[in-house]
Order: sequence, then C-alpha cells, then structure tokens
Amino acid sequence: MPRAPSRTDVAQEPASYEEALAELDRLVQEMEAGQLPLDQLLGGYRRGAMLLEFCRGRLQSVEEQVKVLEEGQLKPWTNNA
Repeated sequence: MPRAPSRTDVAQEPASYEEALAELDRLVQEMEAGQLPLDQLLGGYRRGAMLLEFCRGRLQSVEEQVKVLEEGQLKPWTNNA
C-alpha cells in the first residue's frame, strides 16, 4: 500500500526535473486508482502541487536559457528555479 507523504516529503525538493516528473506521474497514478485514504490523498495532492511548481520553474529556466542562446549570447547557467 502506498505511504502518505510526510510534511518533510512535501517540502523536500527533488534532485532533478526527471525525478520530479517521475514522482508526479506515480502520484497521479496512485490518486487515479482511487484507493488512497483521504489523508494520503491530501498529502499526495500537496506533494503533487509542489512537484508541478518545481517542474514549471525548471522549464521556465530552460526556456529563458534557449531564448538567450537564440540571440547569439551565452549566459552562465543559473540554478535558481
């Protein structure tokens, strides 16, 4: 049975975009299965929202980097997202 994300899980940032996406996919599958207790469902939703925000930030960062490259400029990569 899946475990409920703890408060530290919800706040912990994933190591990479790919890791976040895989975890988000797993959470969606568990939630769609409809067999999680309410507390686990709520924890999963919170974790999913955090993972989605993380992924969006990473994608925005990459998009900005590509825009700079397309203008013929190269800026150092910043990992702020």
